[in-house]
Amino acid sequence: PEGRIAMTRLHLVRHGPTHIRGMVGWSDPPADLSDVEAIARLSAHLPPEALVISSDLSRASATAVAIQGSRRRLPHRAALREINFGTWEMRPYKEIEAEDPERARAYWDQPGEVRPPEGESWNEVCARIDGAVDALIAEHGGADPLAGSARAGSRAERCLRLSHRQPLGHRDPAPARGLETGADQSPAVMEART
Repeated sequence: PEGRIAMTRLHLVRHGPTHIRGMVGWSDPPADLSDVEAIARLSAHLPPEALVISSDLSRASATAVAIQGSRRRLPHRAALREINFGTWEMRPYKEIEAEDPERARAYWDQPGEVRPPEGESWNEVCARIDGAVDALIAEHGGADPLAGSARAGSRAERCLRLSHRQPLGHRDPAPARGLETGADQSPAVMEART
């Protein structure tokens, strides 16, 4: 109806676990999707009319396929990829911290322009994911897109000004988070755990 502001709900779904104990960003290890009961619970929780999209990484696209059901699948978007950890990729944090303690701590404690060597800063990944989310809303406003992406869901939370510590401590397999944005783009977060 006229005069009403359209609201788009984004359901951000973290990919299944990779079981790698290191910085996993643009590397492409597969997701462990063997917990079919958890995947079924997650899929049942999500709106049946939601659109499903993921990054182009296999762990993200496989998770999206696993929760898709009869939902419409949109083409992959590389812009929804996890953060690019550069030379830190696939390395354990303790190893990185021992090599460059100041930069390693600053990256997590004071995110912004600090970046891993040859990688992305928080500000850069936020700009990339913000742009991808804005494009999804512009293209599919009024629909409920599901971002079944690498950890874009977690990064989108950060980019939408939630705590940068939350994604690091949250390790449940494939949780869903819902973000509603209105005209002022202020997010309201609703969390559903499987």
